[in-house]
Amino acid sequence: MKLKSKRNRGFTLIEIMLVIGIVVVLMGSAIFMMGGTTEFAKEHRVRSDLQQIATQLKLYEIQNYSPPSTEQGVSALVTKPRTEPVPRRWSKLMDDVPLDPWGNVYQYRYPGKHNTDSFDLYSLGKDRVESEDDIGNWDG
Repeated sequence: MKLKSKRNRGFTLIEIMLVIGIVVVLMGSAIFMMGGTTEFAKEHRVRSDLQQIATQLKLYEIQNYSPPSTEQGVSALVTKPRTEPVPRRWSKLMDDVPLDPWGNVYQYRYPGKHNTDSFDLYSLGKDRVESEDDIGNWDG
């Protein structure tokens, strides 16, 4: 009858370090692969916010026979404008206007540059500069 030596029980330090190394590499790869999803999620949130704000702007237009001016902006949904055209039947349509995922206010222009018969509502995006990569209600 053979006695088992103490060496055959458990794992060696090298085996444990090898397993930890493999786990670290796998976790690093998973985090790297998920990196692009954050920007996708931010763009998706912008489109959702734009749709919500645009709906309220259309309701504002129905109530007041005209959308807010560029100067009044989307804040006309939260506080009654004091500049022309002053709405006759104003009501608070939003508690506050959300900021885009990069911490900027949504841009508004009436009449729009892209939607000439309506308004442009857009986010300047990650670069915070008005450019071709802006996300707006003209993107469909």
